[in-house]
Amino acid sequence: MTPRIRPLPLDQIRPATTALLVIDMQRDFVEEGAPCEARGALDIVQRVSALAAWARGHGLPVVFTQEMHRADRCDFGIELEFEPPHCLEGSRGAEMVDGLRIEPQDHRIFTKRRYDCFFGTDLDLLLRCKRVENLICCGVCTNICVLSTVLTARNLDYRVLLPVDAVAGTSRELHDAAILCMSNAFAYVTESAAVMQLFG
Repeated sequence: MTPRIRPLPLDQIRPATTALLVIDMQRDFVEEGAPCEARGALDIVQRVSALAAWARGHGLPVVFTQEMHRADRCDFGIELEFEPPHCLEGSRGAEMVDGLRIEPQDHRIFTKRRYDCFFGTDLDLLLRCKRVENLICCGVCTNICVLSTVLTARNLDYRVLLPVDAVAGTSRELHDAAILCMSNAFAYVTESAAVMQLFG
């Protein structure tokens, strides 16, 4: 099956109500051989950087999340039944990957302990204070943190735009399955080039 492609609702998408969310572009997810490597994640770094530069150029808030776990692993919960330890506070693996610039005006979410970027963080508060209605999501992993976040965003009534060439999953099959599910009722599936043509 192929993802459901809907035309972007251009009359609803304006710079003043749109933000870019960059999800967990950290070494433990992006680098080759990392404990939770997203396949092809290194290939999207330049594309994510271009989206961030485009967003800043149009005055959009740019929000970077970082999954972060306490060094003693006490806050993993049952996650360790599914994945190895990763993104421990103070570790190299928790750092953002090389090649991804973060500017002083960008926003950071450091309190992410779960897959969902909204769960236990102030992301929703930040977006609502910025009057955001449209959320462009990119990053990793398509089938885990991106999927969890997009589903919550949709249920909170954010209009989600998902550039499929700016996300990477733990495998190609799981990436494709997650895109298919999100395209049904949770996100407008698109590409980064189409996103960067918004607003002229």
